[in-house]
Amino acid sequence: MIIFRYIFREVLTSTVAVCTILLMILISGRLVKYLAKVAASTMDFSAMIALLGYRVPSLLELTFPLAFFLALLLCLGRMHADNEISVLNACGVSERRLLGYILLIAGLFAIGVSYLSLILSPLGMQRAEFVAEAQRSRGVFDDVIAKKFYPLRNGDGVIHSDAVSDNQVLSEVFLVLSPLSSATKSAPAIVVSAKEAQQQSTDNNTKKYIVLTEGLRYEGIPGSTNYHITEFEEYGIRLSESPPYEQHVDLESISTSDLMISNEVEHKVALQWRFSLPLMIFVVALLAWPLSRARPRQGQYSKLLPAILLYLFYLVGLNALRESIESGAVPLWVTLLPMHCILIMLALFLTFRGSLKRYQAYMRSK
Repeated sequence: MIIFRYIFREVLTSTVAVCTILLMILISGRLVKYLAKVAASTMDFSAMIALLGYRVPSLLELTFPLAFFLALLLCLGRMHADNEISVLNACGVSERRLLGYILLIAGLFAIGVSYLSLILSPLGMQRAEFVAEAQRSRGVFDDVIAKKFYPLRNGDGVIHSDAVSDNQVLSEVFLVLSPLSSATKSAPAIVVSAKEAQQQSTDNNTKKYIVLTEGLRYEGIPGSTNYHITEFEEYGIRLSESPPYEQHVDLESISTSDLMISNEVEHKVALQWRFSLPLMIFVVALLAWPLSRARPRQGQYSKLLPAILLYLFYLVGLNALRESIESGAVPLWVTLLPMHCILIMLALFLTFRGSLKRYQAYMRSK
């Protein structure tokens, strides 16, 4: 039990470290995309944090098998390089027993990955869709703060108001429309000052307007004296159109129970993929055992690059088989198991290759 706790602690520490690094790399790509939306005022900062948090389980289920694989390679490679495996063998701890410890640790990690892929990740994607739809349907003036300049969405312009009422009616409004907005394609610049402003939209919420009352509209080229000044009682400005909302259900957001009762091919394949992720933990554990062995002059990291390439081959093969089943090129009954079986047979061959060679030499000696 002491040996098991020692190996488990080493593997857990390395897995957490590697998983954190991989997760930060994946999150950084999403973060850049969301920050662009925040800068364009199409998303709240709090909504960005919520979306990132809800997507973490789906990112974890992808990074965890690779992080566990690399952690096993680093841990077992160090133990081979420091002759700890040899000392354990000399003390009566066989390699078969050590491999059993590795598979037991893999079982514990597989339980966590199963919870992520089957329960937590679909739930997080559902919540992320709710947040994204709430951001899409929010009003233009939802985030406007009194006496502060606020950029309109999609770069339509900048608005300032002295006061904002509870029903989002702006008072003493100053509005500068962007030359790239739909309202100023034929004019160099437009500046509007009005007593009040509020948002109006069509029934399907695809066309939005800012309706201003009792104000002045200035149109002209900045720096010149040729301006057109228009006084109005009511003036409407059409903002950039939002695409109509289409109800789209992502496969990642469908619960596992719904996938089980569905007869659609895509749903069946998505269910197989979710069950494949925990199985990957056992497969990479079997692969890490022989790949972590190194000759005395090779070093503990000599097989790290080939192991990563083998993992990429494994992952690309799974995705290719999944796409083939979804397209109908491969029957549904084939499932994703063939790719797992190929890697398992490869791992068993690498593990018992030495024993086979010794057995063949023994048979020749007779």
